[in-house]
Amino acid sequence: MEKRDYYEVLGVSKNATDEEIKKAYKKQAIKYHPDRNPGNKEAEEKFKEAAEAYEVLHDPNKRAQYDRFGFSGLNQEGFGGAGMNMDDIFSMFGDIFGGHAAGGFSGFGGFGGFGGERAERQYRGSDLRIKIRMTLEDINAGIQKKIKVKKYITCPDCQGSGCEKGSAMETCSECRGSGYVTKVRQSFLGMMQTQTVCPSCSGEGKVIKHKCKKCNGEGVTYGEEIIDINIPAGITGDMIYTIRGKGNAGRRNGIAGDIQVIVDEVPHDKFVRSEKDVIYNLLLSFPQAALGCTIDVPTITGKARINIEPGTQPGKVLRLKGKGIPAIKEYDRQSGDEVIKISVYIPEKLSQDEKEKIKNLEDCDNLRPSESITKQIFNKFKTFFD
Repeated sequence: MEKRDYYEVLGVSKNATDEEIKKAYKKQAIKYHPDRNPGNKEAEEKFKEAAEAYEVLHDPNKRAQYDRFGFSGLNQEGFGGAGMNMDDIFSMFGDIFGGHAAGGFSGFGGFGGFGGERAERQYRGSDLRIKIRMTLEDINAGIQKKIKVKKYITCPDCQGSGCEKGSAMETCSECRGSGYVTKVRQSFLGMMQTQTVCPSCSGEGKVIKHKCKKCNGEGVTYGEEIIDINIPAGITGDMIYTIRGKGNAGRRNGIAGDIQVIVDEVPHDKFVRSEKDVIYNLLLSFPQAALGCTIDVPTITGKARINIEPGTQPGKVLRLKGKGIPAIKEYDRQSGDEVIKISVYIPEKLSQDEKEKIKNLEDCDNLRPSESITKQIFNKFKTFFD
């Protein structure tokens, strides 16, 4: 199915509030929920599409990223909500309906009587955040590296089941596997029946009689894992790079959380970054600016030779096309430029001999600004504030 704009999917405007987005998603999810549309593949795809749109738009960071970069920023490996499956949706957004957590009834506990058999409960591990320092050269080229992350991993002794070797979870005797118990009490209106989560199995319908000694029945232990990171060229410091399924492991073979990578851009000693452009201040001597010259300037990847015309004025701007940062937007494949700002060096200290030489130039007509030159420079100065 062709990808549609997330705001269009949920039927909201780009200025929609969080509450409006939540209501719109709930409406779409109810309409296309699998229990209401059994065997309908088109409805299932629209159900997933709505969940993917909500997964991005309800998160302030992802929404800002999507608004700025479109699908391209999200579709780079690790960005956004592409590739969600039904387990992801049920585990992440089941509670939006005020029902039970992932796994209740058909994924959305208390969804509203759409039928379907009780699905096995799945826990979701929490997300992790890590910060990666990147130089301008790293950002220009992109990076691929391996990092060691301390986190909750699947228990190696029980392979995540939480049970001792040779044993398995058993049906809860109190709720008989339903996950809920019914209580009847007398009130002034008569006999009232209520249904609550089973206290013995916490709604799972199963209990562990013989817990794994290493993880105490949780199915996860604290350890470390080597993670591959592949950050694309052109990333900005306000973007969050997400590695799906590499966060904390979910209890008892549940769904793993994500790792969110925050980019910390290291200040450069020669360049200032302005989105895709990099700005370099070229400091010329008075003879170089007055007579013109050929000079080498640094670039992110090396050097470039440029010509300075005679009579170049301070404040003049030159551009080296394509020598900036690569674009990451899907609709903008053009790299930025290197912007060269011209400054002229005026020495603060001079020797007596240097002073004499400069004094000898004071009477030269071309070294003194005429009235017309003064007016030209003033007009340029004035446009700066217009």
